[in-house]
Amino acid sequence: MGQMQVESSKTYAEKLGYPKGKKVAIFHVDDAGMSYESNFGTFQAIQNGVATSCSVMMPCPWAATFLRESKVSPGIDIGLHLVLTSEWKTYRWEPLAGKSLVPGLTDPEGAFWPSVAEVVRHASAEEVYLELKAQIDRALQIGVQPTHLDSHMGTLFAKPEYLETYLKVGLEYQIPIMFPGGRNKLITQSLQLPLVKELKEKGAYTEGMELPVPDILEEAEAFGKRIWELGFPVLDDLHSISGDWKPEKSPYTQEEITDYKIQKFKETLDTMDPGLAMIIVHCSPATENFQHFSSSGRSRQADLEAMLSDELKSYIDQEEIILTTWREVLERRKRLE
Repeated sequence: MGQMQVESSKTYAEKLGYPKGKKVAIFHVDDAGMSYESNFGTFQAIQNGVATSCSVMMPCPWAATFLRESKVSPGIDIGLHLVLTSEWKTYRWEPLAGKSLVPGLTDPEGAFWPSVAEVVRHASAEEVYLELKAQIDRALQIGVQPTHLDSHMGTLFAKPEYLETYLKVGLEYQIPIMFPGGRNKLITQSLQLPLVKELKEKGAYTEGMELPVPDILEEAEAFGKRIWELGFPVLDDLHSISGDWKPEKSPYTQEEITDYKIQKFKETLDTMDPGLAMIIVHCSPATENFQHFSSSGRSRQADLEAMLSDELKSYIDQEEIILTTWREVLERRKRLE
């Protein structure tokens, strides 16, 4: 009984063989394949920066180019950013499975719905399953074996049936699914931010006050254990809000937002508990073309510049934070079988 308690108290990082008490991070670039700029930024962040992994949006026009070009640099950790939404007004993409097979996933324009709520309202789990398979099959057809699966805009976490479908396709293709099943300190804090803001506006918030655990995380521990028992690695934590970071001072220069983000990434690494965490970034240069479809260009350029910064690299080395990849954590999980 005592041995079982000790085992269950271990972080997933420890279970995977990383040293006890160490912070292990995957700096993960989302949205590869979305645009030329997204591809350029992703390669730069991984090849020349601290980013260690990425995932590709297969329904987007630049996805195949990213996968072809990745073959020139074998070993890049590439997963699939499974897509069920098309959120930009002037730049849309549609299901790879085709509207006739997945009508519930398409809006009146024939593209994916713009929001997660609209997907939940219209699409069945069976339609989601068919579309996820189509996206994975396209990557395999191009000749790239994905290292993991994750979810664009978190749509697959928005409904229990979708979450089960996510696990189902992962098992079918034997590709790990990204899931935070540990203490989840970072993601809990980020999901509580809207409540903190509301309480502060009402003058009812004090530092350290007890806040409710977000609904989405109530079953996270149990689902994480299930994924682990099925032979996949599991995250101890997840951070996904760097896209919301910007200096309070406005207007601000590109240099100022980059420096702000470097400090925030250092703060995030300092805040995280020991264990395996994935930290999501979006890396693109803010070109004139990019600005035509997304207002997030300056934020994404700041993420890219932060990934390339000597200051962040030095902090990671100084704090002895271990950087890893999805490929490595899967190999470690397989060795435990």
